[in-house]
Amino acid sequence: MSTQDKDNLKDLKRPDENIVGAAQKAAKAESAPAPVRRYRTLLFQGTLIVVICTFAALTLLASTTAYFPIDLKLTLALQSINFPFFAGLMSLISWAGFSPQSLIVSALFVVMLYGFGYHWESVMAALGVGFVQGLNTLVKIVIHRPRPAADLVNVVNQINSFSFPSGHVMFYTGFFGFLWFLAYTLLKRSWLRTFLLVIFGIHVILIGASRVYLGEHWPSDVIGAYLLGFLALVVIIQVYRWGKTRFFVHQPTAPEPKNS
Repeated sequence: MSTQDKDNLKDLKRPDENIVGAAQKAAKAESAPAPVRRYRTLLFQGTLIVVICTFAALTLLASTTAYFPIDLKLTLALQSINFPFFAGLMSLISWAGFSPQSLIVSALFVVMLYGFGYHWESVMAALGVGFVQGLNTLVKIVIHRPRPAADLVNVVNQINSFSFPSGHVMFYTGFFGFLWFLAYTLLKRSWLRTFLLVIFGIHVILIGASRVYLGEHWPSDVIGAYLLGFLALVVIIQVYRWGKTRFFVHQPTAPEPKNS
């Protein structure tokens, strides 16, 4: 095993050191000059306000409109793409978001996090899935927007549930987005960290196009899901940061390997 591989394994086997390092980075960031901190805070708060207002406006419109003219144009344009393997890629990207795959994938990552000693992270990953799915179901019931009709666009699978916002997009944004955050903040720079960031990022980015290409959501369903998924992710990360300083000191960490 190469030295680089050993270092990558250490990143996974020593979550206590990684989390301490992440805390030190956060503390260093907080030590930035006061004007910089105020600018970052205002930028973050401004972004949240814009996202909330945009989602509220889009939700109001979606509750009264089955689809927008731009929805139909964008869907037909995307479905006209006939690059080799593109259809297969779109189907593959969506695959993990269907039940029971979504439950299995979530459980595997939660168990892996716990097994590597990231106990609070695994708890928050599990709670995050439930929070995102519950929030998505609630909004769908309230808005009750119909799915795209087969006489308008090509519909690969007929799904008997409401359309706004996309459950796949919210799940990927909330769950894989949280895993991306953990990989970025807890792992050292390495091929493993880069690989995880690329994999999680690709799923979050492409899932929106996938849902539209398969004819199972309108683009506005996807945009609404990204907006609400982002807000859900912010909540998950804030709760995670809040709880880490309170619960992590009491949780066991992965044992150090014994020297033979």
